[in-house]
Amino acid sequence: MKSLTIINLSGNNFSGSIPQTLRNMQKNDRSTENKNLCFDSSCEETEAGDGNGKKKLLVPILATAASVGLITAVLLLIILFYRTKRSSKDPRSSIVANKRSFTYEEVTVMTNNFEKTLGEGGFGVVYHGNLNGNEQVAVKVLSQSSAQGYKQFKAEVDLLLRVHHINLVSLVGYCDEGQHLVLIYEYMSNGNLKQHLSGEYATTPLSWANRLRIAAETAQGLEYLHIGCKPPMIHRDIKSTNILLDKNFQAKLGDFGLSRSFPVGSETHVSTNVAGSPGYLDPEYYRTNWLTEKSDVFSFGVVLLEIITSQPVIDHTREKSHIGEWVGFRLTNGDIKNIVDPSLIGDYDSSSVWKALELAISCVSPSSSGRPNMSQVANELQECLLSENSRKEGKHDVDSKSSIELSTSFGTKHTPDAR
Repeated sequence: MKSLTIINLSGNNFSGSIPQTLRNMQKNDRSTENKNLCFDSSCEETEAGDGNGKKKLLVPILATAASVGLITAVLLLIILFYRTKRSSKDPRSSIVANKRSFTYEEVTVMTNNFEKTLGEGGFGVVYHGNLNGNEQVAVKVLSQSSAQGYKQFKAEVDLLLRVHHINLVSLVGYCDEGQHLVLIYEYMSNGNLKQHLSGEYATTPLSWANRLRIAAETAQGLEYLHIGCKPPMIHRDIKSTNILLDKNFQAKLGDFGLSRSFPVGSETHVSTNVAGSPGYLDPEYYRTNWLTEKSDVFSFGVVLLEIITSQPVIDHTREKSHIGEWVGFRLTNGDIKNIVDPSLIGDYDSSSVWKALELAISCVSPSSSGRPNMSQVANELQECLLSENSRKEGKHDVDSKSSIELSTSFGTKHTPDAR
């Protein structure tokens, strides 16, 4: 600036104050023609005052905006937290919708306003329905008074959405609309096994071959749950009313509301509250609350005794009220004619009956370590069925007797060899 002698700021649109150094050179300046320039020191004070005023106004505006932004962010985080927490507690969020979901209005139309009842249980009522006018279905409606209803509803939907086996009932769809919870299954036109064993469903009793086939098919479905599912599943409610029969009398296991996943790895049991049906409940599970796949084996053994005898599981008018104890008591005479369903009129292969009876007794052993697994059970029943079919084809002597030694003590440990 020391070498600057002349400043010419005229003929332009410059505005504002001239710095003091340049004002000192005013005598050599040619900028007087520019009326927008200010050569007075008061201009600097005015501009400084205007700048400070703007700054003073800008600070509270920025502070207010920052506060509003911070409060908004906090509120959003709080809302997100509670939504996440609520959804984690809501079991409905985990139901995978890869099967058809129906509205309650569609369910009402499907059942013709719930006209025909097929059955009733602790879960609710099962109605007959028609899907698209040509496919028969069973519609299971949750009772709103059921304390464990939604938990069982969720368990059944979650299981049936991921398991597929010819001897497990298929899920067609479901309804989860407010208080209306509905499961829609394939229709099993021949009812359940209990109805046939008791004579309630038909006048003609099931043949021994059909009984063995139904038992073998049920065992295969249960075996799939135990070793075919990942993670393995324990049914927890195996009983003759939960073994359903389609139009061809093929057996399918149903009612998975009490099912539980089984641990994978070194763990051997699940500690859980006792659940099941009287007479079918594993006494070891009842005593210890330790649930294993052998609990299902015990229940299946009771069903197998029902198939052989057609006796009720609990009957207080008998010498022994429970079917397992009653069979053990009758076996002291060593004659299966006092045990086998008399409606069969001796039309069975005695060796297959003895073998099935031995298998049933091993299943209902008081100790889980004395019971076979379901793979062994399924194999043994297939052999029984082959033996009976051979007899019917004339390849086996109908009066042949098994040399199998049967222990009448329920404390005896015996596990059939896997074949």
